[in-house]
Amino acid sequence: MEQSLDLSGRLPESLTLNISSAFYRGGFWGWNRTEIAPSFHRLYFITEGSGSVVLNGVTYEPKPNQMMIMPAGTSQKALTNQDDPYTRYFCHFDAQVGEWPLFSADSQLYICDVRDPEFIEHTFAELVNQFQAGGPFSVLRTQACLLTMLACCLEDGGYTDFWKDFIQQTESSKLGDVLAFIHSHLHEPMEIELLAEIVHLHPNYFIPYFKKIMGVTPMHYVQRKRMDEAKRLLSYTDTAISDIADQIGMQLSYFSRQFKGHTGLSPTAYRAYTR
Repeated sequence: MEQSLDLSGRLPESLTLNISSAFYRGGFWGWNRTEIAPSFHRLYFITEGSGSVVLNGVTYEPKPNQMMIMPAGTSQKALTNQDDPYTRYFCHFDAQVGEWPLFSADSQLYICDVRDPEFIEHTFAELVNQFQAGGPFSVLRTQACLLTMLACCLEDGGYTDFWKDFIQQTESSKLGDVLAFIHSHLHEPMEIELLAEIVHLHPNYFIPYFKKIMGVTPMHYVQRKRMDEAKRLLSYTDTAISDIADQIGMQLSYFSRQFKGHTGLSPTAYRAYTR
């Protein structure tokens, strides 16, 4: 038991966050949606209205002063009452502990009755304002707000076994060898068949298995890791851009297009911006 507690205490040290959008919205617009499986997590705080969400086939009816986390990769549908539409704060984000998604795609909706709605509304409003205003310290402030609200959601919802379940899932997963292979072979062509062979699964079974644990498909994950390595090399080394493309297994022109699509900047502009 003590060993598990020690592990739980160390896990947040390797936690990384990235916020991709944050808004406050009222009324009907943008809530009703058919079944999707987004590649990012969603955090909501409901202030008014009524409706429902369906996550991995289970229906929930979030109410005002409730907060919820919808994990990436889960099957999601949402509805709101036209006569009593939801007003809500929401945030889209990525969260990983090391290489593992903080919330797995086969998990539940994390929902809670907020103990201090005024505090959460103030914190969410600060996150939205900082995200939209930008500035040299906005990333620190938005991440601090998000971490506070994630902790409140899990704590107020009674998810006391969250870290224990996280440890058990990551330790029992077969994907560790696959992830290690990907990280050490980014410069080489990567085929689904080769990755599936590492865990002795047929490719048709491997793809949904990988997505169930990681929240994205294997090739999406490979591309993301290649872009992460390119960003690291551009920011912290003087390696030529053509050599960076070679190191992550891409032709220069293809790399430049993919990098700009991923970051919104060309490799040259990204290097100048982060130096």
